[in-house]
Amino acid sequence: MRKPRRRRSARISPRSVLRVDVWLLRHLQVALASLGRLIRNPLSTLMTTLVIGIALALPTGLYLLLNNAETLSGSWDGAASISLFLKQETSNQQAQQLANRLREDPAIAQVQLISRSEALEEFRQLSGFAGVLDSLDENPLPALLVVEPTAQHADPVPAEALLARMKQHSEVEFAQLDLQWVKRFHAITRIAQRGVVILASLLGLSVLLIVGNTIRLEIQNRHAEIEITKLIGGTNAFIRRPFLYNGAWYGLFGGISAWLMVSISLLLLDNPVEQLAGLYQSSFELRGIGFTTLLMLLGGSTLLGLAGSWIAVGRHLHQIEPS
Repeated sequence: MRKPRRRRSARISPRSVLRVDVWLLRHLQVALASLGRLIRNPLSTLMTTLVIGIALALPTGLYLLLNNAETLSGSWDGAASISLFLKQETSNQQAQQLANRLREDPAIAQVQLISRSEALEEFRQLSGFAGVLDSLDENPLPALLVVEPTAQHADPVPAEALLARMKQHSEVEFAQLDLQWVKRFHAITRIAQRGVVILASLLGLSVLLIVGNTIRLEIQNRHAEIEITKLIGGTNAFIRRPFLYNGAWYGLFGGISAWLMVSISLLLLDNPVEQLAGLYQSSFELRGIGFTTLLMLLGGSTLLGLAGSWIAVGRHLHQIEPS
């Protein structure tokens, strides 16, 4: 009987490992050589980088402004209130009892009672009709309950459901939901978000064109070098590699410059925004570029630079052939 053959364990040959190491080392050498070529031409590199940075900073800045606006509106949504105007015959004690019952509702965060006398005094101070009010025989203003829903019930749909429940109380004459401005704000925000996406797409296309045109000029300047490389057996992939790294470096440097522009702009706006928020008794602060957003910006800009370079090299490289 034949003995069963032992299965050979899968082994990675030293030759394959060596090939991977050489491939990685070659790419690292080309990347560093491309970086050195850009550094040796600082003026043109800086100008191209700044143009790309400006193109990327515009949608990035608008995106951050929208995020800050949504953060600010989130705190406003919590303050979206329901005004309950009580019947004239409702006494202060009955109004206080109703306020206590509403405070027990888990959907309600806060209830403020404004009595008839307090409402009259506030109206007297704000309206400028103090003389007319003094001529009245009785107070025409009803007591008011200002109900602030919790954050989970501050959106339009649950807030309207809460409003319907508030109307069922016998002491309530009229109930009003102060949320129409929130709906309008959300509608404007959605339009602005769509506009940012369109602007980012157009400016992303401009980055492709900028990098592509820069790489095209570099290919023309190195026309003789490319011909000689092809004469000694250099493949298109070998010739294409440094240009692709150039485009990636341009994109990365453009993303970094965009990050610096946006960060400096937010730093300049931070103090005035803080002062304005303080006038409204708010602790709102501008939020800068987070780590995830920064990675998306740098990764997206690098990919745009690489794509623009790939398009330019693929279009112009095959046109250069040694004669």
